[in-house]
Amino acid sequence: MAFFNTLITVFLSLSLIILLLCPSLSLSSSIHDLLLSKGLPAGLLPEEVKSYTFSEDGRLEVFLDAPCLTKFENRVFFESVVTANLTYGSLIGVEGLQQEELFVWLPVKDIIVDDPSSGLILFDIGLAHKQLSLSLFEDPPHCKPEGGLRNHVRKEKGFEVLR
Repeated sequence: MAFFNTLITVFLSLSLIILLLCPSLSLSSSIHDLLLSKGLPAGLLPEEVKSYTFSEDGRLEVFLDAPCLTKFENRVFFESVVTANLTYGSLIGVEGLQQEELFVWLPVKDIIVDDPSSGLILFDIGLAHKQLSLSLFEDPPHCKPEGGLRNHVRKEKGFEVLR
């Protein structure tokens, strides 16, 4: 009986050590909780995130069922896989995310919150840096299939869909 108790203690200790040393294996409840724990707003990624991986070196991969569109200040397009290096207060080297500026889709390269007390978040869209209010990103947005939002926006503005 003592051997069995010792074996259970060793197993539980090893399991705890593995979970502490491998954050990607820990039971983090959602990508939105991970963003909050890293000093970023939960609403940077849509509700429709299917899963994600986060490695020890900071590499984040986010998986959605399909590409989709949503809107913060402008329209934003998420590919089915979005990747970046996640450190405290920033997503650097973002791939799979584009933002519409003056009818042109530009890739979002970096997302940074330098000073949370400023209430601002910085988006590097290559040609420019755009500062937006953190309040736009408090809640994860709902993301619609690629065609859904485009058609909806055109109808709201009085244009017919010509396809």
